[in-house]
Amino acid sequence: MTKIVFACVGNAGRSQMATAYAERERDRRGLDVELVTGGTEPKESISEDALEALEEDGLDVGGRTPRQITAEDVANAETVVTMGCSASEFVPEDWDGEVRIWSLESHGDGIEDTREQRDEIERRVTALFDDLEQ
Repeated sequence: MTKIVFACVGNAGRSQMATAYAERERDRRGLDVELVTGGTEPKESISEDALEALEEDGLDVGGRTPRQITAEDVANAETVVTMGCSASEFVPEDWDGEVRIWSLESHGDGIEDTREQRDEIERRVTALFDDLEQ
């Protein structure tokens, strides 16, 4: 089994969207992939704009709550994808997996910006899963 971790600061937008798309890709492709998401400074709830943008694409994450990312989450992961946070904040010193840094700025500027970010995240998740299958 492959384990992928998606982390950002608040775990209220970018990493939640990435995880939702990763779940969809995993299921579509029938892959054995464990997915974990978290933030270095988790918010109390998922962003309303992120919820709306995902719902527009048929994805419902309304029952989820942002959570703290921990070294234990990463310990046996092959890949950590960061979006606005530093992996050094939570990756164990002896960890030897791959860190992918997705330069995705946090958007708080309304639903249009969130939609653009959602679409970019979907593209990147698809590419990540293409790499996994190779």
